[in-house]
Amino acid sequence: MKPLMPVLCALLSASFAVNATAQDLTAEEIVANNITARGGLDAWRNIHSMVWIGHIENTLAGASSLPFALRMKRPHKTRFEINVQNRISLRLFDGTQGWKLRATDGPPVVQPYTAEEVIYARDGPGMDGLLMNYQTQGGTIALDGVDTMDGRRAYRLDVTLPSGVHRHVWIDTQTFLESKDVRVSRNALGKEDTISVYYRDYDTIDGLRIPRTLETRVNNAPATEKMVIDRIVLNPPLSDRVFAKPHVPGQRNRAAATQRAQPMLTGARAAR
Repeated sequence: MKPLMPVLCALLSASFAVNATAQDLTAEEIVANNITARGGLDAWRNIHSMVWIGHIENTLAGASSLPFALRMKRPHKTRFEINVQNRISLRLFDGTQGWKLRATDGPPVVQPYTAEEVIYARDGPGMDGLLMNYQTQGGTIALDGVDTMDGRRAYRLDVTLPSGVHRHVWIDTQTFLESKDVRVSRNALGKEDTISVYYRDYDTIDGLRIPRTLETRVNNAPATEKMVIDRIVLNPPLSDRVFAKPHVPGQRNRAAATQRAQPMLTGARAAR
């Protein structure tokens, strides 16, 4: 049996060596490695639009799931559609303004984004994530430490977005892929909520590394909401009208919104 003290010393030395190696990288080097791990800057710049089709699972809702479709188009256009009991709920952002239409039993009502929702939409990760173009967009980044998450070490980056809002992003020290990001938001009552998003189940689609599961927690509560991506569509043709303010004066427009929710895959590359 080996003496205990030499073994402990060896383990401690290895631990210190790993920590030193992790701390040796600068924030800029970590971001560069992250971009490479995700497929490279040129490959991502060739993606002009993207669609995620999948379902949302909530741990409080049992086995039920809600189908969704998320459409994204450069530079900051997004359209999120979710099917709630055969009624379509929408959130749209055209790059400047945003609107939301909730699924209700009564007539559909379109509401504009709040000022905070507009800031979040402009600052949002979009297709590229928070790190890929932070410099050209006027943001800054700093290495804030190295943590352990789910038994793996991760760099903790402090990201200042163009709006001045701070976000923290964790990058796995081995894969250099995002594992988590955290933001602070205010709810309808003005109370601050800490929202954590975990990125899991990475898949390779035409050379791009994309997470298939995004798990969201609010204020570290045990209940989670999972966005499970069943299909990813690269470069589908998306008109700017897709992201415009919805016109729903009556039931006929609601039917049209439901029809538009069907995936537009013509000429696109799809992956399951």
